[in-house]
Amino acid sequence: MSIEHYENFPVASWLCPPALRPPIVAIYHFARTADDIADEGDASTGERLASLRRFRADLHAVAAGGSPSAAWAQTVFLPLGAAMLQYRLPLQLLEDLLDAFEQDLVKNRYQDREDLVDYCRRSANPIGRLLLHLYGVNDSLALRRSDAICTSLQLINFWQDVSRDGPRGRVYAPQADLARYGVSTDEFAACRDSAAARSVLRDLCHWAEQSMHDGAPLVHQLPGRAGWELRLVVQGGLRILARIRAMDHASLLHRPQLGAFDLPALFWSAARMTRTSTSTSSATEAP
Repeated sequence: MSIEHYENFPVASWLCPPALRPPIVAIYHFARTADDIADEGDASTGERLASLRRFRADLHAVAAGGSPSAAWAQTVFLPLGAAMLQYRLPLQLLEDLLDAFEQDLVKNRYQDREDLVDYCRRSANPIGRLLLHLYGVNDSLALRRSDAICTSLQLINFWQDVSRDGPRGRVYAPQADLARYGVSTDEFAACRDSAAARSVLRDLCHWAEQSMHDGAPLVHQLPGRAGWELRLVVQGGLRILARIRAMDHASLLHRPQLGAFDLPALFWSAARMTRTSTSTSSATEAP
């Protein structure tokens, strides 16, 4: 469902319409490379921010029909420039992604859910909107549902990765939710498991699940193979939540993940999604 480790971005799978694979891969490499600039290697925060500024300058160059620098031309900006020209990709959505990567370098705490949703608006939602743009779907209901799915996927990734983010000093659990259960930010960042911490994660997973349910009817708005691919994305997210639930929300200790053995259940759950009753059976229990 994804290429390499950019987990929330299904790219050019066998379900994707072949004609759209080049622009989707171009968007993927843009997002993947920017994310790596912000998160991989030993560069300082200042060096990462400077690299992202140069990366943004190349984006502006190809958006204006100019030439990018040599640094990322072949792997990122020449294919992306061609996709922007052919499909009129909205520049602002690509800018929003860069804003989120830059934010990750300077902000690692979130006051409340509204604050975190604002981050998701730039870190995750642009991906869904870019894909909808490629599919020629742009009505307001579809956009809202896409945002709900993408926000849910980002939240699920957070609650799946708390054992990884904590050691990096990142706490995405909103301060208001932690305070409600008497869990300190330092305790959460140190991955100290407790009944209270699990209660926080239980509430946050329920929030992510509800957002996914809100957006799930979008699978019936997308044509053919695109709709089927989205079904698998939705069910994959719900199945991760099921895994977290099955381990009693102990993701501060262990990172749940899916494997090849999950595929039959994912396809079965995807096939059962109907217009009248969008199935979420994979969210209720994990085998």
